[in-house]
Amino acid sequence: MILVKCLRHSRILFGPFNSCSQRRWKKPVVSAQTRLETRSRDLKLDKLMTHIRKLKIILNIHQLMSQRKRGPFVSVQLMSRWRNIVGLNVGMGEFLHKYQHVFELFTHPIRRNLCCRTTRRMRDLIDEEEKTVKDYEPELVLKIKKLLMMSKNGTLHVHALRLIRRELGLPEDFRDSILRKYSKDFRLVDLEIVELVDRDESLAEAEIEKWREKEYIDKWLSKFETSYAFPINFPTGFKIEGGYREKLKNWQRLPYLKPYESKEVIRVRTCGGIERFEKRAVGIIHELLSLTVEKMLEVERLAHFRKDFAMEVNVRELLLKHPGIFYICTKGSAQTVFLREAYSKGCLIIPNPVYVVRRKMLDLIILGHRNTRSLECPEKVHEELNGLAFRTNEVGIKDGDWVIPILDGYDQNVLETQSEINDSKQPFDACEIESCQSVCFEDESNTS
Repeated sequence: MILVKCLRHSRILFGPFNSCSQRRWKKPVVSAQTRLETRSRDLKLDKLMTHIRKLKIILNIHQLMSQRKRGPFVSVQLMSRWRNIVGLNVGMGEFLHKYQHVFELFTHPIRRNLCCRTTRRMRDLIDEEEKTVKDYEPELVLKIKKLLMMSKNGTLHVHALRLIRRELGLPEDFRDSILRKYSKDFRLVDLEIVELVDRDESLAEAEIEKWREKEYIDKWLSKFETSYAFPINFPTGFKIEGGYREKLKNWQRLPYLKPYESKEVIRVRTCGGIERFEKRAVGIIHELLSLTVEKMLEVERLAHFRKDFAMEVNVRELLLKHPGIFYICTKGSAQTVFLREAYSKGCLIIPNPVYVVRRKMLDLIILGHRNTRSLECPEKVHEELNGLAFRTNEVGIKDGDWVIPILDGYDQNVLETQSEINDSKQPFDACEIESCQSVCFEDESNTS
């Protein structure tokens, strides 16, 4: 009995004594996780995502610093408590020293502790981004209208828009500054659902249609080849298996319901119903990524639009099925999907004003320790203490130090005058004593 248990739990190779026993060979499982692990990586996009993640951490630190009421700087000791809040996996001091073009470290003139603040160049870029977003407001209105036109009922949750606010380039107060401001275009229902008032058919054209028209004119391809096709850019090192080209060619010709077309019921059980349903989801995701600033979006946040856009599919598995259209990057704590056709060598092919400003921020991060001599002299520090303001310049002299020599001279003069007064008091006191004695003698003579 013990021998049988040992044979069950032990792995014994086939041999003459166990040749009659059967062994079941398991078929390798092909799932979204296995596809994610075995996919061909794009090193340029992975490196770009690493820098973008650092930029998000820096912007979170700047936001926490700007919420402080005492001044535009914070002690490094206090900032070390923000490590888990901003998502750092290294020490706060090490992170601040690494990016000297973004953060400026200095010793406080009064408290003598190490403090930090953002540099003038970084603050100017943040202000420039806010100004660019305000100037970009008409384009943002068109983006929101397009998203609402793609939805099933012409409505979207405000929470879903808030999750992709930065990706779309929306301001923080977009509910008041855009949704309520343009009441002719949008209507708020229950404060958490935005509804499209009127449908504009002039906007019902996807970004992919421009590429299809260009392919039809430049390459002299037929409408049958380009009407429902997508640009395919496989990553370096992608292995094309046998029969894959033929399947891809048939998939490119497969008609589907385009994102802005009327929502018809797609019969999944009909011939090509599943493929058409999935291809429509690919078209919606492609259009959503085209509307973003950097043509990228987190997969988890993309899943919040499944019901509104009527694409009840496994989003991550669908993205991994089409490596020539999308690329999933796993750098950082979240998975991010990129639109492959929009990037070349880690840079956006057709930049926009908001992307240009954010790219300048990335350039400061990429510099790191390099070109630190070109940094400007530290600016003046303001510290309020008992109603008094102190400032220091690049030499380390505080504002108001010119008073110190005067006060020292005043104290010395006071001491000298006090010593002179003490010296002058001695003869005066002696005269007073002599006069008192003479008065006493005169009184005695009169009495006698």
